[in-house]
Amino acid sequence: MSARATEFGRLVTAMVTPFQRDAEQSIDHGKAGAMARILVANGTDTIVVSGTTGESPNLSTEEKLALFHTVREAVGSTAKVIAGTGNYSTRESIELTREVEASGVADGALLVVPYYNNPPQEGLYRHFRAIAEATSLPCVVYNVPSRTVRNMDAATTVRLAKDVPNIVGVKEASDNLDQVAEIISGVPADFRMWSGNDGDIFTKMAVGAYGVVSVASHVIGRLIRQMIDATAAGDLAEGARLHRHLLPVARTLFPPISPVASPASIKAAITLLGFDVGGLRLPMIELPDAARERLGDLLREYDTDPMHA
Repeated sequence: MSARATEFGRLVTAMVTPFQRDAEQSIDHGKAGAMARILVANGTDTIVVSGTTGESPNLSTEEKLALFHTVREAVGSTAKVIAGTGNYSTRESIELTREVEASGVADGALLVVPYYNNPPQEGLYRHFRAIAEATSLPCVVYNVPSRTVRNMDAATTVRLAKDVPNIVGVKEASDNLDQVAEIISGVPADFRMWSGNDGDIFTKMAVGAYGVVSVASHVIGRLIRQMIDATAAGDLAEGARLHRHLLPVARTLFPPISPVASPASIKAAITLLGFDVGGLRLPMIELPDAARERLGDLLREYDTDPMHA
């Protein structure tokens, strides 16, 4: 089976990393396994482990590898696992991706656009190609210009899709629908695009995207699943209705101006629903009390997911 034949499904969840509430803020592996099973029970097809929502910059290589093992063991064959192995260093990304492949704990790798060092488009192309050619794992590239500063142009994504067989998709978190359309028009038919934002799943799918790498699916996964399935089946009226219904949650979890950054809001939301995933490692901080109260009020207006598998 070719890498392009690998199917990660339409609803992919970028999972938070649960921490114990101790001085070391060590990873709570018991809760990580339980969280993974909850996500699958609520409609998730594939789990991204140690992505940026999983606070990957604050995890050591050893912690990441242990977390990959935990989630793989927890979900078994009921879901796919994508390991967040990319960072701003091409060499480090290659090393971790190779370790993941050798250990057999993941079905694919997520590779974020290098942050901070702001490479040109040719640098992005060579970075992703070098990592993908160092592994046989299917790779998904992740464009998130609001976090990395550098936008990966449509032409670069199309070039990677055509030139590198095991780059099988893109998590596109830009809000430029012209760019989305240009990518979808230019890539091979079996190359997938997942929205990287919960607030524009419907609009990107209407242009031709396949699904979403979601954060809100920790708490409203079943509703997101309904929206995706309706839209994919051509019921755009129902898809649009659910999109409008879910938009306040997406906006509250990812406000344009906030005193804290993701994943503070989603960790607070999960904990408010009765599953304590712990705090965040510095320099990230927890959601302020007032914002937490507003989030709790909003969640009570929704049919949120049960926090048990």
